[in-house]
Amino acid sequence: MGNPEFAVPSLQRIVNSKHELITVVTNPDRPVGRGRRLQPSAVAQAAADLGLSLIQPETLHDSKFHSRLNKLQPDLFVVVAFRILPRAILSIPVCGSINLHASLLPRYRGAAPIQWALINGDSETGLTTFLIKPKVDTGDMLDQISVVIKPDDDFGSLSERMQLIGADLLIRTIDKVSTEAIKPSLQDKTQVTSAPKITMDICRIDWSKSAVDILNLIRGLSPAPGAHTRWRNKRLKIFAGRVIEDDSDIAQPGTIVALKANEIQVRTGLGILAIEECQLEGKRRLVVDEFLRGIKIQISEVLGE
Repeated sequence: MGNPEFAVPSLQRIVNSKHELITVVTNPDRPVGRGRRLQPSAVAQAAADLGLSLIQPETLHDSKFHSRLNKLQPDLFVVVAFRILPRAILSIPVCGSINLHASLLPRYRGAAPIQWALINGDSETGLTTFLIKPKVDTGDMLDQISVVIKPDDDFGSLSERMQLIGADLLIRTIDKVSTEAIKPSLQDKTQVTSAPKITMDICRIDWSKSAVDILNLIRGLSPAPGAHTRWRNKRLKIFAGRVIEDDSDIAQPGTIVALKANEIQVRTGLGILAIEECQLEGKRRLVVDEFLRGIKIQISEVLGE
């Protein structure tokens, strides 16, 4: 059971393992883009390419869907970035349901663990497999693996690396569950932190914060949905940059203090953020060198609300 690209390597690893994959469950095709054409989830597309049986329920509370799953007589449900399973579904598989979560639980319970690890400036994160309980991300842990966060990682690069590591961890867990060679362990409730869903308000850059904090926000939201600010009443998304240490306060936060061939330097609450890649509303994503060729920006202009 899964939806996004993050879950595809796990699906492929299960298909190539010694275990029998009975069916794949994913979201229905959804209309996307200006043409509103129906597009399958990444998992649905991968399942179709592999010639796998596919179920795409509109709701997980449909009795016909429950009946269909029951008739399959599954030993195990494997969940990677899907939806919250109701109790009626959790009771179906003989060996229970396991989830692959992109953090070292109990840290970063919630919808956006990779993003928040980057936003908070962590140097390490990881993946956890655990037994699913009705309350989100609270189940007993089965296995974990740590992942180093590189200084130049953003959400895209870290997610791509973690989905491959996670697929290996998942197969290792399934192998152990199938032979009963694994002992679940309780999560330490005193170490719980949350990773709530990313909202548009979270994506808005507060230039009064330090350049380090702002760069971490940019890294955590790149390539999507993108950290943003305002410039000349238009949204400006920022995808990459670097920090310049500078403790002077000659300009208010958000002020453009210098323009270079490949960067726009902006004063923050502490230090300078050099913007290296951005996208103006209605335009395509560009490195700053290309961006400045078509748009005239003035030193002393102020970014922000």
